[in-house]
Amino acid sequence: MKNDNKSINLSMLADYYEFTMANGYIANGVENTEAVFDMFFRKVPDNGGFAICAGLEQVIEYIENLKFTDDDIEYFKSKKIFSEEFLDFLRNFKFTCDVWAVEEGTPVFPQEPIIIVKGPVKEAQIMETMILLTINYQSLIATKASRIVRVAKGRAVSEFGSRRAQASEAAILGARAAYIGGAKATANTITDKFFGVPATGTMAHSWVQMFDTELEAFRAYAKVYPDSCVLLVDTYNTLEEGIPNAIKVFDELREGGHEGVGIRIDSGDLAYLSKKARIMLDEAGYPNVKIMVSNSLDEYVIKDLLGQGAQIDGFGVGERLITSRSEPVFGGVYKLVSTFKDGKEIYKIKISGDVEKITTPGFKKLYRLYDNETGKALADLVTTHDEEIDFTKDIEIFHPLYTWKKKTLSNYTAKPLLKKIFDKGKLVYNKKTIDEVQKYSLEEVDKLWDEVKRLENPHEYYVDLSKKLWKIKNDMLNKEN
Repeated sequence: MKNDNKSINLSMLADYYEFTMANGYIANGVENTEAVFDMFFRKVPDNGGFAICAGLEQVIEYIENLKFTDDDIEYFKSKKIFSEEFLDFLRNFKFTCDVWAVEEGTPVFPQEPIIIVKGPVKEAQIMETMILLTINYQSLIATKASRIVRVAKGRAVSEFGSRRAQASEAAILGARAAYIGGAKATANTITDKFFGVPATGTMAHSWVQMFDTELEAFRAYAKVYPDSCVLLVDTYNTLEEGIPNAIKVFDELREGGHEGVGIRIDSGDLAYLSKKARIMLDEAGYPNVKIMVSNSLDEYVIKDLLGQGAQIDGFGVGERLITSRSEPVFGGVYKLVSTFKDGKEIYKIKISGDVEKITTPGFKKLYRLYDNETGKALADLVTTHDEEIDFTKDIEIFHPLYTWKKKTLSNYTAKPLLKKIFDKGKLVYNKKTIDEVQKYSLEEVDKLWDEVKRLENPHEYYVDLSKKLWKIKNDMLNKEN
């Protein structure tokens, strides 16, 4: 089931200066100038090798519902600085831009366009905040989830962070993004209702405390859920009471023709307790009962646990996933890269003393080049939009800054990554289901070399400019200097 945002008008969720600029464009007679904006990011969170793009579905919903109410018009009137022409623009607002985007679930890299908006500057300008906050947050959580899932090495990861999320929408969309990144399930019921992300959950410590004894609590739970019985064993004493009581209940279930599913440990030395629990369960005849753990987990803790030989089948990951606690900001930006006048493109560049903040001018295309023998991604290539490259021939790529670093690619396939989403304001993209997005994402991550996927000091993936685009940028930099 999809989330229905038809009743929620987010058109006013914008930085105030986006509206003052739109008003200013109208006052200066340039409001219909065709402009091109790139949304991209500068750095992978946690010093990782790549990020996972997420949030496109919510960007589409936002654009489809762009409108301004009488209340909104009255708000702008009250400010006493907005022209009647600007107010008329809002009253009769109609989205007419073209939009391209990288599909959700795609591994992405710094400095390459994730979303491109092309159209009248008065429209394209006011979309900045919503595009950024939507893509930034969900990409942050999908990227974090991908790191955690990869470290878990096939063991189930469930998103458990709703109660630690920073507001309700973060809990809902964070769980969605975590699923795109590879999580198997969420504890968040509404995300299952809205998006079809499987919701899962068993009991809290309060369930155990509600009964006179832990054994009574386990029996009561097993009576209600005989075929999905997972017992929380650490309320009192994990090894001396919790696991022995769980085994007694599993014995009783077996006598009735049912099998216990698992136990969960939420505190203590998870490596030690899981190893002891595995021995106890196996000796009692329950080698198939799963051991799940939770309690302040992230990719680093999970890596350590598995390195210590922990016998864990699944992880419930909460606050450190839903908030991406180790690095809670995804630094996406939205920059003007060109305008068009009489059909001619006029390149725009932002120059900074900080090299990574210098933008790449121009209306662009983005390609990913795959090795035909291994299927692995070799490099991404950013070109001008009107550039025709013969990808049937060998191609030389080079580092945009350190141009002496060159590589010739042969026997490869080039795949365009930017899909047309809106054509003159009309949606032309068929949205994927959440399961299709997750499957696609896992497949594309698998096409990255292991060196790129390392948590620590990953290999820097090649994101290069075509010779034509590099020359445009270099010439502009030299001219400005």
